[in-house]
Amino acid sequence: MSGDGSWVRLDGKARPAGSGRLSPKGLADLKAALAAADFPRLPRVSTGRGTVYDGFTYAFVHGGREVAAADGSIPAGLRPVLAALPPFEAD
Repeated sequence: MSGDGSWVRLDGKARPAGSGRLSPKGLADLKAALAAADFPRLPRVSTGRGTVYDGFTYAFVHGGREVAAADGSIPAGLRPVLAALPPFEAD
């Protein structure tokens, strides 16, 4: 995602599969969620809350720090970030 809210969705082979731009409110919501997530205190890899078959694994990158989490183990601080992102699947 770019600083202006534009984004590109990639498919399983890292090919462009959709694009768009967050509304100004959507971008403000995402920025607020990122600020509240407290990335420096999050574990780099979040595990241990169960397996979700056919779930996603996410890599959140913000402020030079990357945090990986799978469905079922997303830290509470990252849930609002995930909710503020555009959909991962085409409508």
